Parts: sequence; structure tokens; C-alpha cells
Amino acid sequence: MKVIASSIRKGNIIEKEDGQLYVVLSAESFYPGKGTPTTQIDMRRLSDGVKTAERYKTTEQVERAYVEDANFSYLYQDANGHTFMNTETYDQIVVPAEVIGDQAIYLQEGMTCVLSIFNGIAVAVQLPARVTLEVVDTEPAMKGQTASSSYKPARLSNGARAMVPPHISPGTRIIVQTADGTYVERAKD
Repeated sequence: MKVIASSIRKGNIIEKEDGQLYVVLSAESFYPGKGTPTTQIDMRRLSDGVKTAERYKTTEQVERAYVEDANFSYLYQDANGHTFMNTETYDQIVVPAEVIGDQAIYLQEGMTCVLSIFNGIAVAVQLPARVTLEVVDTEPAMKGQTASSSYKPARLSNGARAMVPPHISPGTRIIVQTADGTYVERAKD
């Protein structure tokens, strides 16, 4: 299906002239005051994982591959990869670790994710935008430290690190964005 380049979003699958499929890692449109508007698309080839970047005119046609998106529940990880179960058909699918990438650290048992399926193979995974995690270790708050933009490092229950406000202490549950691991707010239990 042909679409204009400016409508491409992260997670879309596009098919280039060479017949290869690419998953979009990021897509950013630029509208300069003078000159032609362009869209920069960073993508990863599905066959071998090679990353590439292309620049298109925003009105240029790009072939978007037909991919079926479905809700899957995360089950577990083993040597083969990450196992997900379709919430409607109860079919299970194993997704290789390189498809999920750095976001794998935020996977939690029972989490509902959107898997993009192409010819029976999972080619992309969309995690929920936010997850709730517990702070395992962080520095104690310093007396007299203001709540301005001074953040301190913290280690979370999944092993990830995040910068948190000074008032956060170990044992506190916080909400973190899965896209970049940034602190959003304290969890309301």
C-alpha cells in the first residue's frame, strides 16, 4: 500500500525497491522556511538487523507493507527469545530478542503488547507507553536540597537505571516511560 512519507510512524513496516522489509525506528519531518519539506526515516532491515537512514520528500510515495497488529500477552523469556500469547486465539509466538531490542528490560509477565505480524513472523513489538516499577536503590535525600530540577540516579526492580526526584526513596513505586526510561511520576497505589 503506497502512502506519503510524512505519514510513516515508528513501528511501521515499509518495503523498499530491493524487496526488503524495514521496521521504522524513528520518523521525523522537517519543514524548512525555504526549500522542500523532507522526512528522515531511521529503519532496521528485518532480514539481518542492519540499520539505515533515508531522507524522502514529505509527499514522496513509500510502500507500506501490510502488517497485522494484534494484542499479545507477555509470558516469559527463554533461550529461544520472548514468548507471547495472542489474547483472542491463545496462540503462542516466540519473538527473537533483537526484534524487541533495548525495551526488553521493561517487559513484565502478563503485560499486554501490540505485536506486528508479517507472514506469521513478529516483526515489531509495541510496549505500553508506561510501566510501574519499584525503586530498589538510590541515594538518600540531602537536607536542604530543593525540589528544582536536581535529579538523582536510582536502580529499579527490573535492573534498569533512571533519574528520579530527590524525594524518591528505596521501596517507592514509580511510573517510567518505556521509550526512553525517564521518570514520569510516583505511582498511585
